[in-house]
Amino acid sequence: MLLRWLMRPARVTAIETLSPRFRLIDLEGEALRDVAWTAGQKIQIAMGAGLSARTYTPMSWDAGHGKTRLLAFAHGDGPGSRWVSGLRTGDSCQFFGPRRSLDLAGLEAPVVVFGDETSFAVAAALRNNLQAGGALHMFEATDIVESRRVLDAINLGEARLIARSTSEDHLAAIEAEMLRLAANGAQFVLTGKASAIQRISRTLKSASVASSRIKAKAYWALGKTGLD
Repeated sequence: MLLRWLMRPARVTAIETLSPRFRLIDLEGEALRDVAWTAGQKIQIAMGAGLSARTYTPMSWDAGHGKTRLLAFAHGDGPGSRWVSGLRTGDSCQFFGPRRSLDLAGLEAPVVVFGDETSFAVAAALRNNLQAGGALHMFEATDIVESRRVLDAINLGEARLIARSTSEDHLAAIEAEMLRLAANGAQFVLTGKASAIQRISRTLKSASVASSRIKAKAYWALGKTGLD
């Protein structure tokens, strides 16, 4: 009962399937009105009974009308993927948040956003809220064709996609580009896979890029659950 009291109720008002694994989901409800939200914050949606929940980064939030939009990536066979795959318009859900996750305040161009399929939503949220010009986006991805289709649909069609390799050799090219951009004074937003973020962060710091120019948030790691 305490958990339910802390949660916000919402209903699913629209679902758009962008690809076999990506869906745009619109949530609405009175509990979403007059809510203070900033780009990079998260919500945690309850998955069935108990304490199970999955984390999503809203792409946008309309506090006046009580609406938010999510981009859900269904991968694997966990509770989140099953929830996304089985969701129907008119369904209800309960969620915590919005809560602090990645602080994107104070960013000034040039900004470089690195991530993967789990980072598309935060990149879209930042694009809509970045005051000082746009950002350059670089994403590692397993399925380039699917990812390009999704990015085009959410107006991130200019993003650079790099095919992910199991050995992570592809990150060398990304590191080289990051160092070039760092020399031009870029700020960096690193999200997605924990090991990729750690590697790129080490590369930037070894080139004397100040920590204040790097904002990082791991959304997932191999063999681990609970990252958000």
